[in-house]
Amino acid sequence: MTKTCQLAARSLLATLLLSAAWAAPRRDKPAVPTVRWTEGLPGCTFSADDDGRYRYGLWSTDFGIVLAIDSQELQKANRRTEPILTLNLTLRDRGKDSLSLDPGAITLEFVTHSRDLHPALDPGELAARFKQDSERFAEATERNVEKHPGKKADLESALQEHQKNIADMLTFFDARSLRTLKLDPAHPDASGWVYFSASSKWIGDWKKQEEFILRIPLANQVIEFPFALPPSEGDLLLRHR
Repeated sequence: MTKTCQLAARSLLATLLLSAAWAAPRRDKPAVPTVRWTEGLPGCTFSADDDGRYRYGLWSTDFGIVLAIDSQELQKANRRTEPILTLNLTLRDRGKDSLSLDPGAITLEFVTHSRDLHPALDPGELAARFKQDSERFAEATERNVEKHPGKKADLESALQEHQKNIADMLTFFDARSLRTLKLDPAHPDASGWVYFSASSKWIGDWKKQEEFILRIPLANQVIEFPFALPPSEGDLLLRHR
């Protein structure tokens, strides 16, 4: 066989192998079913309550989830030690089977900021960061007192206030964060807070209305809560539970 014939044969073989690869059945993972909160649909509730929180509920025969958001959450997020959004979740097992949830798998999409996607923050790691921030603040205060002894009282007062705020946050993280859970008929309810960083190269100043999508993997499906802060007028009119 001539060199030209050998090259042609190799080319034909490569083409046949490539065609076979494309023709072979693809083994893509099946899409995970999604259940989405939608205003007006059965099982989807909304309320703007006297405690200053908006509550979105999604109820089925097997489970119920209520997402609670402070009406001033956007303003509060930027006043924290680092920009963080906090959301409260309440879950109820309404079926015969148990339900498991890993809060670390929950995500928040910042729709109006390039659809930036953030996983839930680990409360333990978040607490460690806050402790480090408190230590740095104390060291900076000590240096400033040495440089400006006349301002000692004001500087130490600011340090005490900062340390109190940090201590309160650490207590909150420890006692009220949503942890990995398993619900069953004997223990059907759980509630806690999840946290998301509100800082990235895609997130700038807050817009007049911010849109988000919270995604919660639960019972072999993904529960989606699209919500806005503040909610639209249509949401505010939907008060029944």
